[in-house]
Amino acid sequence: MLVKLYNLPGLQAGVARALSEGIAVRRAESREQATVCEWVKTQFGEQWSVESSVSFDPAPPDCFVAERNNLLVGFACYNATAKNFFGPTGVDTKERNKGIGTALLLSCLHALRDEDYAYAIIGGVGPIDFYARIVGATTINDSELGIYTQSWFDKIKARSCK
Repeated sequence: MLVKLYNLPGLQAGVARALSEGIAVRRAESREQATVCEWVKTQFGEQWSVESSVSFDPAPPDCFVAERNNLLVGFACYNATAKNFFGPTGVDTKERNKGIGTALLLSCLHALRDEDYAYAIIGGVGPIDFYARIVGATTINDSELGIYTQSWFDKIKARSCK
């Protein structure tokens, strides 16, 4: 999906619901790489963990986390799969429908906009309606698989900081 970064909803409004649920959303710190990647691997699998690892290459990391009482309940990365891509992202199944996904999505997309991108790509889209409703994302025709091939995963794995 394609997102116009110059037409995003406000960030504060996007994180308000998560905050009201006791969830803090913030940029991950470099020292948290092992913790975040292990949590992602446990919750969502090795491929997302490898992609998440890549988001810790820059300083500060291109990764946001959601926490309740200092425990991870969600994450979102950008510039991990490829430059200007949003994802991977995920929220603990017990914590869904509390505005966490929205807060993480908007945090990442605002960060991409702050890096002077005009558009972002959401690859490997699951909840199409969610992205369309929250940020006005539109589908990119003929891109069902996109870049997500074994050779692309192997390239990302080689870049990861395991």
